[in-house]
Amino acid sequence: MKKLKLSLLIVLSAVSFSFAQNLLQAGPLVGYSTMREVCLWVQTTKEAKVKFSYWNVNDKEKKFFTNEVATKADEGFTAKIICGNLDEGQTYNYELFINDKKVARPYELKFQTQKLWQWRSDPPNFSLVFGSCNYVNEPKYDRPGKPYGANHEIFKSILEKKPDLMIWLGDNFYYREGDWDSWSGILHRNTHTRSLPELQPLWGSVHHYAIWDDHDFGPNDSDRGFWNKERTFEAFKLFWPNPSFGINGKPGITTYFQWSDVEFFLLDDRYYKTPNDRSDEEKVILGENQFNWLIDNLSYSRAPFKVVAVGGQFLNSNTGTENFSRAPKEREQILRALEENKIEGVIFIDGDIHRSEISKLARENSYPIYDFTISPFTAGPSKISDNPFRIENTVYADRNFARFEITGARKNRVLKCTLFDVNGKEIWNYSINENELKYKK
Repeated sequence: MKKLKLSLLIVLSAVSFSFAQNLLQAGPLVGYSTMREVCLWVQTTKEAKVKFSYWNVNDKEKKFFTNEVATKADEGFTAKIICGNLDEGQTYNYELFINDKKVARPYELKFQTQKLWQWRSDPPNFSLVFGSCNYVNEPKYDRPGKPYGANHEIFKSILEKKPDLMIWLGDNFYYREGDWDSWSGILHRNTHTRSLPELQPLWGSVHHYAIWDDHDFGPNDSDRGFWNKERTFEAFKLFWPNPSFGINGKPGITTYFQWSDVEFFLLDDRYYKTPNDRSDEEKVILGENQFNWLIDNLSYSRAPFKVVAVGGQFLNSNTGTENFSRAPKEREQILRALEENKIEGVIFIDGDIHRSEISKLARENSYPIYDFTISPFTAGPSKISDNPFRIENTVYADRNFARFEITGARKNRVLKCTLFDVNGKEIWNYSINENELKYKK
């Protein structure tokens, strides 16, 4: 009788474990990190109760639990949960629970908190990966012919580089014609891409930040006039655990974060963008509110590298693609503000064009402006077109990703950018010392 009860208990436990596993749709995903808290994200297949346990890797016996959150159908069964009251500069492991059942994953789940280095030591060295344009095929809704997305093993190569964080520079997925005109379609496309098997290990242990571009905002080349932008904005907020969304009480995806001594300014190039075919007004991409926020915060910053992330290229003057050359007055306004306010250390990163390259603008009596364009992750590569600011031998027209490594002592920090192919093989590297991005005294 005892053996029968034990066997029954084992069977019931196995069934319960399997049921909890089947409730997991995507994730867990590690979001923003501060010194005292980290945000985790997860998606279930239907309404369920989710929570996490977590512990310092140096004190495995002392476990903490987050609050429990119920996922809802009208929110895509997603949940963002805060791991709070953490210690600075620490690494934690974590576990997922769905309906009070632990859901094991076949890869490491971990996150880290920012180190309190100010007034105490040199800033910590760190690395980040970035890029754009991730297309996950779904034949039923794709255009006929050769699949547009490929080489999804790139995400395994990214994880093998062991970055601290990753920045997604837009076109992180591609809305199809069957998606952007309904909440059901919007949630489906976000869920379909987020659930890609090759992405799951990367979600679980690298901190992720994101902006959008046209294809994960709406239709191709969409702008402020897109009639359903409030809904795609809501989806962005549900699926990305960024630190914040929008500025000065206005909607949009603009946000900011700091990692070690580097500051990142994540911009929205869609919500307020003038339509390409409007000829009766001065074109803008950011708009006045976002422009002022950017310059205010850049002028306040004392970071050696101030990384401005935006969907489309900032420097390229070739108007054949969607970039800041289509809003020339706004671009000039930004460059002029940098010079007039003597703002140092500014670097741009962007994507969109399905090839990678570095652009450099030499400025008289000023430091040069660099623009690192990294694209695509898995979408189809494009042909090479003109860019008068391109640095020789940096253009690469195949699937790829880039890594920034920030190293060195305070006041002598070095940013090294390395471009990799889908297998993690180095294509080129380029280094900049922080003192190269300063005005002459």
